[in-house]
Amino acid sequence: MSLSRCAFGICLLLSALTLAGATSAQTTKPATPGHAILYSRAVSLLDQAQQQLNAGNISGAKAQAKEANSLFTLLKNEYASKLAEHELSPQEEQQLAVNQKLAADAQTQADRLMETATAQEKKGQELETQGREEASKTSYRQSKDGYNRAQNLYVRSAIYALRNQQMLFRFLTP
Repeated sequence: MSLSRCAFGICLLLSALTLAGATSAQTTKPATPGHAILYSRAVSLLDQAQQQLNAGNISGAKAQAKEANSLFTLLKNEYASKLAEHELSPQEEQQLAVNQKLAADAQTQADRLMETATAQEKKGQELETQGREEASKTSYRQSKDGYNRAQNLYVRSAIYALRNQQMLFRFLTP
């Protein structure tokens, strides 16, 4: 998995925060029932992603988060000007900052784990060429564990970023 693909949550968060701080000349669109349904579906998917991640199903969590991200992206395209005008409470701003920090920390930890796992995999390959099968298998297992933990953190980072999207679009709740 490439770094740019793993960092989609962070990029999404940064674009939303930039969008929230920018001014727009577009007219504000009123919320429609369809958009409220999209928002509710995105929140539901995000909750399911969190549950999947907590249950250890990384691929399921990633799929749910990706779908939630798609829905929030649709909403972002529809409500760019509304987001620019929308004022957050001090508590919401604080929560946005906390989520952003948690997402960045998870991303950093995942990046470090990915580097370590890659190095462990190379070590396993070297041990294999030396004919040291047991040591090679151990190294490969450690590498696989590192990759899995990194993937878990990448998805966790995306979920934190999407929680900020949830907060930004809360005005769509009925």
